[in-house]
This record gives sequence, C-alpha cells and structure tokens, in this order.
Amino acid sequence: MTDTLGWRHLFGIVTPSTNTVVQPEYDGMRPAGVTNHVARMHIPDDPVGSDDDFDDLIRAIDAALEAAVERVLTCRPQHLILGISAESIWKGEGAAKQIADRVAALAGDLPLTQAADAVPAALDALGAGRRVGLLTPYFPVAHAHLEGFFAGIGRDVVRSRHLSCPSPVQIAHVPERDLLAALRAIDGPDVDVVVQFGANLPMVRVAAEAERWLGKPVVAVNAATYWHALRTAGIDDRLPGHGPLLAHH
Repeated sequence: MTDTLGWRHLFGIVTPSTNTVVQPEYDGMRPAGVTNHVARMHIPDDPVGSDDDFDDLIRAIDAALEAAVERVLTCRPQHLILGISAESIWKGEGAAKQIADRVAALAGDLPLTQAADAVPAALDALGAGRRVGLLTPYFPVAHAHLEGFFAGIGRDVVRSRHLSCPSPVQIAHVPERDLLAALRAIDGPDVDVVVQFGANLPMVRVAAEAERWLGKPVVAVNAATYWHALRTAGIDDRLPGHGPLLAHH
C-alpha cells in the first residue's frame, strides 16, 4: 500500500517551532505526489539582542532536535530534512556529521538532508565561483562559523550582511525591500555568488528575482535544501519560479 497523497515520496521535516517560512516555502516547491510533514522543535520566541543571546538560541534549537525527530518518525517518512541551517554549521568541521549521527540513532538509515550538505552541492551544480557574498538574519557571532564552513568547501566569504533580527519569529518579518537592499550591499565585482543562510528568512522568491538583475547565482538556503532532498530521493521534476536549481538541475 502507498500513501494516497504522497504516492511518490513522504518527507519528514524538522524545524523550530518559531519558524513560519520553511513550511510554506517547501510546500511551494513540492511536486505532485510528494508530501511534506513538519515536526516542530520547541523553542521560545525570546528576544535576541546580543551574540550571547544568539548562542543561547542555537543551543535551545540543538537541544530540541531528538524530540522533534521522534515525533515526525511516527508518520513513517521516507526521508528527513533538517529545516534549519545554522545548526549544521555551528560547531565547526564535523558538525553536520554529528547531527547525522544523532538522527541516525533514532531513524536508522533513513536519508537525511541538511544545509551543510545541500549548499555545497547547489554551488557545484550551478558552477558558482569561489568568492561568496553572504546574507543571514543572524548576529555577528555567526560569521566565524559560516566563514569556517565555506573555507571547508573551498570558498571565501568576501562580503557579508548579518541582519541581527530581534527574535526568532521576527526573522520572518523582514520585508522584501530590506532583503533587496542587503543583496545590493553585498554584491560587487569581487562576488561570484550570493548565498543566504537562515531558514526562517523568506528568500526563495526574492533570490529567484535577484539573480536576473545581479547577473549571478543567488542561492536561498531553503531552495538549495529542498532541491537536494528531491534529487537525493530521485525526484527529477523541473520546477520553474524558484530559481535555476529547481528549474534546470
């Protein structure tokens, strides 16, 4: 017997309880016959006003991982997606492997997609150059973690903009005009590709539009992560409107 609506594939998605962007953006990229099933990592929407506060937020998210994985496994998904990008790069080299091992302790050999795997694959698929412009909703404390991540995949962060959003929920409240202004501030002749981290930042549509007027790839982390999950699952549908990854790769 096959799931009636998810007759091609069932994704189990783990994302923070404060995240209002992952679910609708992933659903917008969902091909027919594929269904998304979200489990929430319970965290409070506490104010974030400093690097220390942001470190505390990442620790709270990390502590909530296993409980959310256990919940989503009860719907018997065929593939898990980690719908948060900071956690998989936060502890330096090997962070993504540590998360994969923690998930495997509960889910066995069920496939797992996380941003630390998806973003390098997306950059390679797009033929993107070495020099990265970086946009995040994070506080500056995140920069060293991200810089180390990109160095580990052979790329350099040459310019960045960290929006320092005042709470987890308010990441999703950043208006498009502010995202566009940040992209313009990051861009330059020394930037080959712009990459956005922060899964609660509503960037898939903005990134797809920005590529046309920047004339270079703009990789939204949710598009890269969902694309990677689809292709890993053998789902090769071409989906226009979400950027070149889903339309052409």
